[in-house]
Amino acid sequence: MPGEYRQYLFPHDHPRLAGVRGMGPYVYREHARTPDTFTGGLVEGWTPLYRNEFRGVTEDGTLREGLYPFEPARPGEEAPVEAMVAAAHDLLAVLDDEGRQRICFAVDAVEWQTWANPEFMQFDTGLRLDLQPAEVREKALALMRASLSPEGYELAHAMMLINGFLGGIVDLETVLNEFSYNIALYGVPDARAPWGWQLFGHHCALNCLVVEGRMAVSPVFLGAEPDQIDEGPHAGLADVFADRITLGTALMAALPEEQRQAATVYEQMVDPAMPLGRVHPGDERHLAGAFQDNRVIPFEGIRVADMPPPARKTALAIAETFVRLLPEGPRQARMREIEQHLDEAWFAWIGGSEPGDVFYYRLQSPVLIAELDHHCGVFLDYDTPQPFHIHTVLRTPHGNDYGRAWVQQWHRAHAAAVNGPGAPDTGRTERARTG
Repeated sequence: MPGEYRQYLFPHDHPRLAGVRGMGPYVYREHARTPDTFTGGLVEGWTPLYRNEFRGVTEDGTLREGLYPFEPARPGEEAPVEAMVAAAHDLLAVLDDEGRQRICFAVDAVEWQTWANPEFMQFDTGLRLDLQPAEVREKALALMRASLSPEGYELAHAMMLINGFLGGIVDLETVLNEFSYNIALYGVPDARAPWGWQLFGHHCALNCLVVEGRMAVSPVFLGAEPDQIDEGPHAGLADVFADRITLGTALMAALPEEQRQAATVYEQMVDPAMPLGRVHPGDERHLAGAFQDNRVIPFEGIRVADMPPPARKTALAIAETFVRLLPEGPRQARMREIEQHLDEAWFAWIGGSEPGDVFYYRLQSPVLIAELDHHCGVFLDYDTPQPFHIHTVLRTPHGNDYGRAWVQQWHRAHAAAVNGPGAPDTGRTERARTG
């Protein structure tokens, strides 16, 4: 409902807002790390996780081999690499030497794993856009636009616009604004060799890699509080996740009652039957967010293979809404991959399933994790999940987040081509791990 969120605005002088008002991103970063704050506990728990050697999310702790065989893109499925390379060079060209040094990392650097979705800058990876000149900010947006589908760019940019809108209505523009995001480049922009970019900050985190025309956009975090803009120059932007929400309830409605009950692993968003820790103070119900690169997430709910055909079709449509960030060609390749493993997918639900209810769902297969969760207030004042605060997460399990499985295979193939079969992979030039 338009404007529903306004009844939950904090008073302007409330400590939740007044205590950080006027802080810049680096001052707020240090404030967020203090042990006696809510955010301090999150930082303490998350910080060590990115240092773990990347393996990938699995359902049982065992990496499944052969899921992502590397080959150049098929005709018609190529990523827009030429436009991406040009946009990346345009971005680098408007930076000074220090900026270019800060923004660039090795293609498989551990810094990929420092992305996060809260408003505080836990890791200062790359360049902070709201501290850059307008020309740099516009070139960063141009790189996003060159890489993503038109509708994917609009959705990701909407998260940034809503973030700026939220900052305006709560008077925290120094912490929440359209450009309170970090951007980094990984590898050297090239038509064939692996490289990519990363943008992350409050409610928007994107990791994009291309190699030999193939594209991976994963992990992805997109969220909004509120999910609308009802005043100002961008008024009318609303219901940004309507398709994912509508398809979720439609899938549940398409299930027979017995299957609907089996899919519902918990009836309440905070359920007494939940084990300790099932609702995380920062992530709430979603499991595959920031710093969860190696998490074991067991299948839950019901198998998609057992659903009636209309529900199976809807499950596939849900997957498509999550990978719609990809341009048409790479999206076609990704959907083929998802369809090949659809019979191995599971669907789990928490909460009510009627239109207007708040809920969580997860569609999970060996090659996909797609989560949607309604959340409690952070910068608005409510302590139960509301329909206008939404988090969504996309992962590529079993090792191809950040396109890492492809990068490893590419390095092995090129090491063998240069040095002969069995040659060691010397492509990894990971930077020192900092926190």
